[in-house]
Amino acid sequence: MTNHAQLLDKYAELTVKSGLNVRKGQQVLITAPLEAVDLVRLITHHAYKVGASLVTCLYSDEKTSLMRYVDGDKEAFDAAPAWLFGGMAEAFRDGNCARLGIIGEDPSLLSGQDIDKVSRANRARSAAYKPVVEQITGFATNWCVISAATPSHAKSVFPHMSEKDALAALWTAIFKCTRADQPDPVHAWELHTKALHKRTGILNAKRYSALAYKGPGTDFTLGLVDDHIWMGGASVAKNGILCNPNIPSEEVFTMPHRERVDGTVRSTKPLSYQGTFIDGIEVTFEKGRIVKGTASKGAEVFKKMIETDEGAARLGEVALVPHSSPISASGIVFNETLYDENAASHIAVGQAYSQNMKDTSILSADEKLKRGMNTSLIHVDWMIGSGALDVDGVFKDGKREPLMRKGEWVD
Repeated sequence: MTNHAQLLDKYAELTVKSGLNVRKGQQVLITAPLEAVDLVRLITHHAYKVGASLVTCLYSDEKTSLMRYVDGDKEAFDAAPAWLFGGMAEAFRDGNCARLGIIGEDPSLLSGQDIDKVSRANRARSAAYKPVVEQITGFATNWCVISAATPSHAKSVFPHMSEKDALAALWTAIFKCTRADQPDPVHAWELHTKALHKRTGILNAKRYSALAYKGPGTDFTLGLVDDHIWMGGASVAKNGILCNPNIPSEEVFTMPHRERVDGTVRSTKPLSYQGTFIDGIEVTFEKGRIVKGTASKGAEVFKKMIETDEGAARLGEVALVPHSSPISASGIVFNETLYDENAASHIAVGQAYSQNMKDTSILSADEKLKRGMNTSLIHVDWMIGSGALDVDGVFKDGKREPLMRKGEWVD
């Protein structure tokens, strides 16, 4: 077995045991690009070894996805497979089916396509996918998102390399950032989770009412819901299974109050959203809502994204990541949110995660809204952290204390 094959096998085992933590008798539903088939086969092997009852994979293909925009009827872009997503939501609802998403598509696949078609398709998909989002953000089952190196994604990250070299370089980076290259990746993740849990314990004890940010182009205050909960690393789903929702993960995150965000924010890394690059984002918040937003690249797509619904222009998540995180230290811009969000502190517009606020299981939708929880068809992260960002924790009485300086924790 070659070194790559050994590392790929360790990565697959890590995904099953630390990412999903598949239990005996559980089903597993995987979504993945066609190019990830070798990884999917190894994950399937390890899932059955730990007792999975059934593993099902739904594959996507960039070429056929693009055909819709090139050859499809222009009147048909409001269609989405609600029947498929409804079935997925049903599978996750009782916690008997684990969810694994493998990403790795070309981040600029749709950059040259008609913006109206892209926007309509994204809106329709978001609406149809909402039942799945509700199960995932509500942590109904154990779930995980990982990445696979694919030729198109690798070339976007390493454009000056040959396709073969770029693919090898991206796999090497993935194995390193996920700790799959360590002697015992599962144990390495146990230790990493302990460190993240220690940090969330510190933050939860502080009971900040807000976070105040200052950096190049950024000067804003982000209020937190009163009963917020900081989370990071492995978490227990409602089915009682401990899982790592993201591999890799370097963040600690919680819930902003949907009406208590004011000021200006500038992005520090590009965002790949539904096959389109968005870069140079600058937004102004007033009473929690984006009232002004621009982008140096992909501005029209960004505008339509935050117009998806009322909650799309408000925040659903805030996450802190030290600038010295392994992903940031790699010096690589991955052109993929799963990795880039773990290289920098970030915010997300759209749907909030219910586990980031106390007692959500006994609250009605209206009660959640009154307590500050945002709802939306979308959840999109973008990066605002850097080595020049300072963050203060703000207490209810207005007093402040340094939380991060130049992108690093103040301990």
